[in-house]
Amino acid sequence: MKFRYLGNSGLKVSEITYGNWLTHGSQIENDTATACVRAALDAGISSFDTADVYANTMAEKVLGTALKGERRQSLEIFTKVFGPTGPKGHNDVGLSRKHILESIDGSLARLQTDYVDLYQAHRYDVETPLEETMQAFADVVRQGKALYIGVSEWNAEQLRAGHALAKDLGIQLISNQPQYSLLWRVIESEVVPASEELGVSQIVWSPVAQGVLTGKYLPGAAPLASSRAADTQGGANMIKRWMSEPVLTGVQKLRPIADELGLTMAQLALAWVLANKNVASAIMGASRPEQVADNVKAAGVHLESDVLAKIDAAVRDLAEFDPRKTVSPEQREA
Repeated sequence: MKFRYLGNSGLKVSEITYGNWLTHGSQIENDTATACVRAALDAGISSFDTADVYANTMAEKVLGTALKGERRQSLEIFTKVFGPTGPKGHNDVGLSRKHILESIDGSLARLQTDYVDLYQAHRYDVETPLEETMQAFADVVRQGKALYIGVSEWNAEQLRAGHALAKDLGIQLISNQPQYSLLWRVIESEVVPASEELGVSQIVWSPVAQGVLTGKYLPGAAPLASSRAADTQGGANMIKRWMSEPVLTGVQKLRPIADELGLTMAQLALAWVLANKNVASAIMGASRPEQVADNVKAAGVHLESDVLAKIDAAVRDLAEFDPRKTVSPEQREA
């Protein structure tokens, strides 16, 4: 495993982060989830990402149990706040002071830890003054409940404003967690330049485009009943935008490139996002331990410039680049 600094800080994270968005507490049994976490640890992964909203708090509980007994100082645990949790009442959502201060305590209890290494604003909250949000985060840091602050899916303007307030408050906003892959490149023109200017790293989610970049979905063929594309409860709505014939055909052009390098297509997709110097880590999920052992081999892979050019030529015309696609909800869900 290789490690990278997270933003302009002294914190190092593993190039591959294990995430449990659609799996723990929902898609897979708890013993399988624990086996996946053990496989991640065995592979050298030290960074683990979750959120209170995943499976309505159950994902945090499963992860906390799976990591119990590990040396806490050897781990980097990330969680998030924003989405509706619990009974989903009018204050059970957003980035108000009330919700942040209550949510961190709930997350720590479920994760069975005294602190998280990174506490992230899961989206930008248009209903709460940013000053209130950042002051609450500063208090969480000063209480020792989080070491660093991050955000997720914030645009360049929001990042600049949040970073300036954090600096004034004497805390470090060091990361952004956006969607990023060969097919979703909306952060490249604005978010990445702003982040480089501010000393903020990306921890990217869906680097294999919900599994499409693994090459398992073939043009002209129906997805397997056991796949995410066929699971209406586990991600089919998110993946459907990639399930067109042109995209699936284009993705298959990556296969000979991966074969020539001795990589799987998933490893190639992960190595590609890690080739972006502003990316500190790529989040990988798993429903089977062997997936972890296989995909983690992307860490440390160096793609030469000619290979990057071939990859870009294969799928660039299929990718989304519009920076306006980095959006947060226009209003809270509850």
